[in-house]
Formats: sequence, structure tokens, C-alpha cells
Amino acid sequence: MDVLEAIYSRRSIRTFTADTVSRNHILEVLKAGSWAPSGLNNQPWRFVVVSDPQLRAELAKLTRYRHVLEGAPVAIAVFCDRAAMYNDVKDHQGIGACLQNMLLAAHALGLGAVWLGEILKNASRVRELLELPEGEELMAVVALGHPADRDQRSSRKNLEDLILKEL
Repeated sequence: MDVLEAIYSRRSIRTFTADTVSRNHILEVLKAGSWAPSGLNNQPWRFVVVSDPQLRAELAKLTRYRHVLEGAPVAIAVFCDRAAMYNDVKDHQGIGACLQNMLLAAHALGLGAVWLGEILKNASRVRELLELPEGEELMAVVALGHPADRDQRSSRKNLEDLILKEL
């Protein structure tokens, strides 16, 4: 899939079929995330793959988008390893690039995914549920699976409304 086509055609998928996602596809999504740019190439992202239905159900209780995580066969919690960081803003931007790579990879593989950020209000509870040390900072949870449908629509503001100046 052409990169621009992937960017323009990717949509957030919130409903999934019951089909499992192969481990190879999960690893490919993680690998794409790991190839995001990071300052000093510090690669501060860390992943927890949650395929266990009971654990996913517990994770789902920590967000108002519970139905999305309950319906997805896989949830990937994305953390920033504070020990690997050198600048909060720069490293958090890198995690954003990591997440975008993951979403684009899922799309290119014929999967669907959505970046869930609202769960951050319960970041410490997620970290405790997944039995991680305090140095791991939750950045998002990605729900991943085979899309139940692909009829999502979206629009964007006109570029003229976004460009502040051209000098």
C-alpha cells in the first residue's frame, strides 16, 4: 500500500469481528511502531500485548470506551519508559509517531485499530493491572483486530484554515 494512500484511507476502527489476530501481524504492528523516529534514537516505547479476554475485560473497565476493548481481540498498551527518556516533550512526540506507525501498519495489513487516550485518566491503575513498575508511563492503548466494517467516513479542515502564514 502506498504511504499516502494509507494515510488518507486509514480510519479509526471501533468494532471488530471475533477473528483472532495472528502473532505475526501483532509483531509486525509492534515492529512498525518501533521504527518511529526518536530523539537520540532512544526508542522509549514499551508495549504490553493483552490477548487474554479476562485481562482485556479488566482493562476495559478503566475506560468509558469499554465496548471497544471488550470487542477487540487484542489490546496493546503503549508505555514510555521514563528511564530511557531525555526530554519529556521530544519523547512524548516520539511515542505519538510510534502510535501512528502502528495504526498505519495495522491498516496496511488489512486490520483495524483505534488509539484510545481517554484511558489515561486511569494510567496508574492500568500500570498496576499489568504489573509494571512506576517508571513505565502509559501513553495510550491501541485496540486491534479485524474490522467489522470499513464504512467509516471522515473529513478534514481546509488547508487554508490551518496554514497560519506562508513567508
